Amino acid sequence: MIDLELIKRAIAEDLAGGEDITSIATVAGSSQIVADFVARKSGVIAGIEMAQGVLEEVGLRDIALFVHDGESVSAGKVLLTVRGDTRAILLAERTALNFLGHLSGIATLTRAWVDAIDGTSCKVRDTRKTTPGMRLLEKAAVVAGGGTNHRLSLSDAALIKDNHIAAAGSITAAFMKVREKYPTSEIEIEVDTLAQLQEILPLKPDLILLDNMSIEECKQAVSITKGAAMLEASGGLSIENARAYAATGVDYLAVGALTHSAPNFDIGLDFREV
Repeated sequence: MIDLELIKRAIAEDLAGGEDITSIATVAGSSQIVADFVARKSGVIAGIEMAQGVLEEVGLRDIALFVHDGESVSAGKVLLTVRGDTRAILLAERTALNFLGHLSGIATLTRAWVDAIDGTSCKVRDTRKTTPGMRLLEKAAVVAGGGTNHRLSLSDAALIKDNHIAAAGSITAAFMKVREKYPTSEIEIEVDTLAQLQEILPLKPDLILLDNMSIEECKQAVSITKGAAMLEASGGLSIENARAYAATGVDYLAVGALTHSAPNFDIGLDFREV
């Protein structure tokens, strides 16, 4: 996936209306180089097309990709090689690495969560806790890591949470207002007690979000629901307890950390003589 407008803004941000004064002062205008983007650790790649797009935006064309999004790599793997103007490569370096490292970090963390619940029927799902302006890229990185996307936007589906319930007067009133206004939209309702769960089941929501419920409460929720609605556990989740939550029978684990707390994936740029 590539976002050309974001690439243009990122490069413009780095130059701030000026030029790369360090490279212009130290690198001859005629200098040519070969540069390898190299993984410094093992993980899952995402954002390789964004890195390519950054290089192309500064005029580089001799680019070879050796991986694709979703591919697992080991430390030392060359991900991409570019040959061309040294100043242009230095101009693009940090922006390309920022995109590639950030998105690969999301994919790598997602894969760790997916592996943690392997063998269960549960799926790891992201949230809207994304970086402004980068949601589609970050959610694509989640998919590259083996995860599943939740809503891409507020208009995709309804998710009735505590503040909506307070504004509507009750959980039932909130559901009925959404159903009346948007009869064909999928509706998910957040509950934080088993009593609330039992109250909303007759309304036949599509999904129910179990907010900050314990593993035992999630087991009870699965038993109470009996497949009448999809269930999503949220809050209190960690990669250490993910399997226990998945084993309760819930359909999804909602993991905001996939996009808001993924560590950067370490990638270096190594120069070689032409």
